[in-house]
Amino acid sequence: MKITIVAGVRPNFVKVAAIIHAIQHQQKLGVNISFRLIHTGQHYDVHMSGAFFNQLNIPSPHSNLEVGKGTQAEQTAAIMIKFEQELLSNTPDWVIVVGDVTSTMACTLAAVKLNIIVAHVEAGIRSYDRSMLEEVNRIVVDCICDLFYTTTEEASSQLEKEGIPREKIVFVGNTMVDTLVANLERLVQPDLWNDFELKTQGFLLLTMHRPSNVDHPKVFQQKINAIANAVSPLPIVFPVHPRTQKNIASSGMQLPDNIFVTNPLGYLEFMYLIKNAKGIVTDSGGVTEEATFLGIPCMTLRSSTERPETCTIGTNVLIGEDMDLLTSSLKQLIQGKWKGSNIPDLWDGRAAERIVQDLISRSPF
Repeated sequence: MKITIVAGVRPNFVKVAAIIHAIQHQQKLGVNISFRLIHTGQHYDVHMSGAFFNQLNIPSPHSNLEVGKGTQAEQTAAIMIKFEQELLSNTPDWVIVVGDVTSTMACTLAAVKLNIIVAHVEAGIRSYDRSMLEEVNRIVVDCICDLFYTTTEEASSQLEKEGIPREKIVFVGNTMVDTLVANLERLVQPDLWNDFELKTQGFLLLTMHRPSNVDHPKVFQQKINAIANAVSPLPIVFPVHPRTQKNIASSGMQLPDNIFVTNPLGYLEFMYLIKNAKGIVTDSGGVTEEATFLGIPCMTLRSSTERPETCTIGTNVLIGEDMDLLTSSLKQLIQGKWKGSNIPDLWDGRAAERIVQDLISRSPF
């Protein structure tokens, strides 16, 4: 059985790493299964070097489509054209797509049009906010793919509501958590730990990159100031996304003294910060999952989430644009009064194993 695995941005590789390891395990058992890892090149990140793949313990991609920058339409078209060529040259039995980025949607379209079976990992999640490009991608992919692997029972139920036959939906758990579980003993203390004189549970971790938070200087400054003032003098570590870095430079905004800026970190270094933070403020969906698994208080600077389990079961609080809620939540964090939480079902480090075993059981090849 030949499988093509698609990734386009850094978080995708974190998700597919566990799937690759599960395939490699089956190969060692003598199962006739192989894979090609395709990087669409949707995001160019100087930190996505060989060292990044070494940290995840996966091979470098077999092919990089190098689509680069462009509008949504330009990227979608370029990915479809180049991925179609890849599929015609190396036709697989299955294509696996993960997540909800442009690469996920474009590669699904290209494969389905060639009558190649597509499995969507992280299917069925919904924010119900179509102003998010990712939400449109999720809906399109789940309308046309063939097999659906979900992170929660709620996501499975959502797919059934949308008319997907139950036999095509498999609740497996979360492959991002798989990768975290596999690397908990390998986490690396970043150099900034000593540079900033950090201590476990003695700092706040901040990530912001979504346009609604960082593209408007006054809004961005207001949120940064609110966060810094609420936890001062607690240090805030802020690994800055390239688009955020650009906006800070172009606007000339001033960061409060207790915010320490750093470049994006490697996977093992960033997970070390999440695991040892007193709390996290973010607008990333993936970070809320990792925080929930590790039991770290988390606040999300978004008005909706496609991962409601991180709020209802986990450590996350959805802040939206409510600055009073942000301030009060940060004060609760400082006072040690955060809500109780649990880990969602099947977030146990074995989701990828379930996916690969299910694929093998379904394959006629």
